Amino acid sequence: MDAPPAGLAFDEAITHEELQLAARNHGMPLEGLRYDVTPLGMHYLLIHFDIPDADASTWTVDVGGRVRAPLVLTLDDLRARPAVTVAVTMECAGNGRARLTPRPISQPWLHEAVGTAEWTGTPLRPVLEEADLQDDAVEIVFRGADHGTQGDEEQDYERSLTVEDAMREEVLLAWAVNGHPLPPQHGAPLRLVVPGWYGMTSVKWLTGITAVAEPFDGYQMRAYRLRQTEDEPGVPVTRMQPRALMVPPGFPDFMTRSRIVEAGTVALTGRAWSGWAPIALVEVSVDAGRTWSQAELAPRPPHAWTAWSFAWEATPGERELLVRAADRAGNAQPLEQPWNHHGLANNMPQRIAVTVR
Repeated sequence: MDAPPAGLAFDEAITHEELQLAARNHGMPLEGLRYDVTPLGMHYLLIHFDIPDADASTWTVDVGGRVRAPLVLTLDDLRARPAVTVAVTMECAGNGRARLTPRPISQPWLHEAVGTAEWTGTPLRPVLEEADLQDDAVEIVFRGADHGTQGDEEQDYERSLTVEDAMREEVLLAWAVNGHPLPPQHGAPLRLVVPGWYGMTSVKWLTGITAVAEPFDGYQMRAYRLRQTEDEPGVPVTRMQPRALMVPPGFPDFMTRSRIVEAGTVALTGRAWSGWAPIALVEVSVDAGRTWSQAELAPRPPHAWTAWSFAWEATPGERELLVRAADRAGNAQPLEQPWNHHGLANNMPQRIAVTVR
């Protein structure tokens, strides 16, 4: 790969614009990895534009485009359909962006843009079947009510899936999360949930579902592509790359978040996930990546993260802990940064500085 263009180094100050984004959005404190289901206030949050002023009593979703039987569905219509609850791990495609050098300028995530929630809704597939897609339909476009400008384009937030991906049984039209109605910031009153895919795919404040006869080329489809320069076409960002994270052990220093633990057996725990296939392997290094040891894995639900554990015999000194994962499809976390222009899908291993007393 060619050297990335000049930009901010990792240790340079973030911009005023990035501070505004970081104040509006938030990540999951890494100690939240201890929960099978992330408490809702700890789940990561990213809002592209503004939270719409939404009235659930009058909310409708238009299902149209290349269909034979267009639909206009209220929330009551959707709630009357068969409902399911699915535990889903969701991660922002920009997770890890702030760890790249030079740093792409946008929401400055480190590791924390992830969470696992129990989403309740009705499967999308029967809705599409009822609308009766025409034979030339190739993609389904999902439109949110959030509106703004990005890349000099005024737009509603819109993303698409191929018909094949949209018809997967696990794709939901969700109106509740963790047993409660969706809160405004998480897409109330209705959102799309697409298990296995990065979070930008799960369109919030859903107002439209449109079948189209050509691949959709809206801004949010062009923005989420892996490219080395702004001008090249790049590769679409779709499913989550494998990643493992560790609950930081011991207790922290306030500013640096470096850790302090006592010598002896230290239980290291965390979670791992991939949108491509179940996790096959989690490895831990306690010597800055020179050697690796295999962690134990717990069973997991189909679309949620896997718990892992490792017993570390800690001896006094300064240590750097790393953790990495691989899935059953052969995808693994790289040790070197996968740099790209927008800072997407950076799944380099987590590193934690630890003082053992």
